[in-house]
Amino acid sequence: MKKMPPKEKIYEAWSALADQRLRQTGPDHYEVDSSDRTSTYTVVRSGSTYASDDKATYWQGYPGYPVLAVLMTEGLLPVSESTVHWFAGIPWKKINQAHKRDYAAAAEEVLSALAAKGADPAALRAEMEACFSRLAGLEISVRRYTGKG
Repeated sequence: MKKMPPKEKIYEAWSALADQRLRQTGPDHYEVDSSDRTSTYTVVRSGSTYASDDKATYWQGYPGYPVLAVLMTEGLLPVSESTVHWFAGIPWKKINQAHKRDYAAAAEEVLSALAAKGADPAALRAEMEACFSRLAGLEISVRRYTGKG
């Protein structure tokens, strides 16, 4: 992979799974709804190449949270139900906009809110770091999905 995503995108992928916003629509085709459910992104796998039309993958060239959620669903990235459930119902789009796309600050706001509900932010960060480390070792590529192939 040429470019790694911000680590905090893993939290957003966990939310997509917790909210059941990912659907497999074909053998190698997926749809992932945005946190406010106003957008639906397509992820298509061809071998070890993942194509997506989410903004991060399309414009920034790194795997956005829809691709990360697919990698988790396919078993290529570790995911724990005991962790994922904490991330249900988080309005990431709104939070990211409030923090002017400072994903680290947005994640800290979310982790603080989760701590108030009984979560252990240090444990959540450790799982995120383990997932990110695994992502760095994957031999995959990402590209823009344009609706073709």
